[in-house]
Amino acid sequence: MLYAIISEDVPNSLPLRQSARPAHLRRLEALRDQGRLILAGPLPAVDSEQPGDAGFTGSLVVAEFPSLEQARQWAGEDPYQAAGVYASVTVKPFKAVLP
Repeated sequence: MLYAIISEDVPNSLPLRQSARPAHLRRLEALRDQGRLILAGPLPAVDSEQPGDAGFTGSLVVAEFPSLEQARQWAGEDPYQAAGVYASVTVKPFKAVLP
């Protein structure tokens, strides 16, 4: 089943994101290589694909996991969690309808 992982950043998270980004991306790339990643990306703090120093307010990942518990476990092991980037993380079942 698909799950949406919606993460909200702590204020001024950009330096924390930058330090943990390589490890964070490696985990996402592993999901992609397994054919389980639907989409992933950050939520810019301003209306721009390149927010610069404004940084990001969170992240969205949609991926396939065997269960809600396993999706929550995967989200809890994110390097951004360990680095203190996220203030909160919500994991919900997701049903893709379009496209």
